Amino acid sequence: MLLRIEDIDTPRCKPEFEAAILEDLRWLGLDWPEPVLRQSERHAAYRAALDALIAQGVCYPCRCTRRDIRAAQSAPHSPAPAYPGTCRGRPMAEAGADDAIRLDMARALDAAGAGLGFEETGPERAGWHALDPAALQHEIGDVVLARRDIGTSYHIAVIIDDSAQGITEVVRGMDLFDQTPLHRLLQALLGLRAPVWHHHRLIRDEDGRRLAKRDDARAIRRYRDNGLSPGDLRARLGLTPPAP
Repeated sequence: MLLRIEDIDTPRCKPEFEAAILEDLRWLGLDWPEPVLRQSERHAAYRAALDALIAQGVCYPCRCTRRDIRAAQSAPHSPAPAYPGTCRGRPMAEAGADDAIRLDMARALDAAGAGLGFEETGPERAGWHALDPAALQHEIGDVVLARRDIGTSYHIAVIIDDSAQGITEVVRGMDLFDQTPLHRLLQALLGLRAPVWHHHRLIRDEDGRRLAKRDDARAIRRYRDNGLSPGDLRARLGLTPPAP
């Protein structure tokens, strides 16, 4: 197992949160090689990848706020794509410190060429998935590759780190399946080797909601405090059979 601390959003990432993650994982019986990769220490690598995409002419600066985007999407007869393309015509020479950097999806698809796809081994969508240009443009659209307050994004950081760590199989939840075509496209533009993806089922509570900290899901520590053992918790999640 490789451990990666995804802490590019530094205002929300605190040392005590990381310490709790490490303690909980060790309590579960997991171990990993050191040093741990921390995204907060890899901004130079992410910037180099962004610069490579900019050099290909597939990026543009964007000054739109979330309110601007909502207003454009609510306009009469608007097709309401993921991003309406308000700033798409702006050249990178106009980029300012307060601008985000977006991917021009149409140009990116042209630059990458036809025939791209990815291999999925997860139980729900196993097989080869060809990239659908229409879906990429309408459902994903001109995504932000670098936030104005962080300088990068999950999409850039994850593919660069997967490549740096030699990841050959990406295992993650089904909630990220729809982002995989974007990641495959970015890998192709940057000349990175494509891994195989395996998207697993989500762990949900009694009401069917996925367990996530944003929804105040119970932390591992709370189960520990209630007397559960690591084996008990794994059994609850369906990862191992319960002890006899």
